[in-house]
Amino acid sequence: MMRAMVYDGRLRLARDYPVPMPGPDEALIKVRMAGICNTDLEIMKGYMGYQGVLGHEFVGMVEQCAEPGWTGLRVVGEINCFCGECPACRAGRVTHCPQRTTLGIWGRDGALAEYCVLPVRNLHRVPDSVTDVQAVFVEPLAAALEILEQVHIKPTQRVIVLGDGKLGLLVAQALRLTGCDLLAIGHHTAKLKVIARLGVATQLASEAVAPGADVVVDCTGQEEGFWLARRLVRPQGTCVLKSTFHGQNLVNLSEMVVDEITLVGSRCGPFAPALRLLAGKLVDVESLVSSEFALNDGITALEGAAAKGVMKVLVRI
Repeated sequence: MMRAMVYDGRLRLARDYPVPMPGPDEALIKVRMAGICNTDLEIMKGYMGYQGVLGHEFVGMVEQCAEPGWTGLRVVGEINCFCGECPACRAGRVTHCPQRTTLGIWGRDGALAEYCVLPVRNLHRVPDSVTDVQAVFVEPLAAALEILEQVHIKPTQRVIVLGDGKLGLLVAQALRLTGCDLLAIGHHTAKLKVIARLGVATQLASEAVAPGADVVVDCTGQEEGFWLARRLVRPQGTCVLKSTFHGQNLVNLSEMVVDEITLVGSRCGPFAPALRLLAGKLVDVESLVSSEFALNDGITALEGAAAKGVMKVLVRI
């Protein structure tokens, strides 16, 4: 048995949750540290209808694995577990496998626990130069980098990032590497200072912003973020949606057609370049950490993560 943060209609710390058993192609991972994501908070509001162990941002040690060479390694893991055989998988679209399970989000217990299980093919070894705190950010940083996989952002383009939460600040850091004319907009001066120190132009949402951006990325996690992105993007521009939340958004599709707006949904991204950026000290993630808790204080940690103005909350297992 193990300790685990479980949501099954109510949030609780289970002290007698069964330790997961790895399959023949899977690894049992002893979790060292996990992060709390906005998706975890949205699950507790009903997002995806998920019930089980929460958490999908983690770093841990491989404790048991049938494949040689993995036992004892410090790893992070991609969260989408795919079949490898369906047309989507054979075409390389593994994150959209219709049979997939997703760590701590859909069909697979998560990492806010003493142990979790993932397929070996999902694992990435963490370089010694990357700390546990930094490694917890690999998954959200990879999600930020997915934008660059989907949209060709040119150095000459004007780009706006909406939202100064954890993801918004990571997206701004990733896009800054393109040399584009970048502006980050948020509600909190203290949060915006994290990227302002790196040379990113910032502005409070209460201040007027000129429309006409080539690309606008919505990381607000709010329904209103889409409408602001739509107002700021130019005709024939691109809106990238990174926000997932429990709820619906009514969209005037006719306006999108008339202005020929490209709408891009963006989710999970590549782990290997995220690890390289962290190892090369090219992004600042330590400044995004608000607090750290023990697993026994997991309920307090999750409640604290939902408080206004809080950034990343970590749980040391």
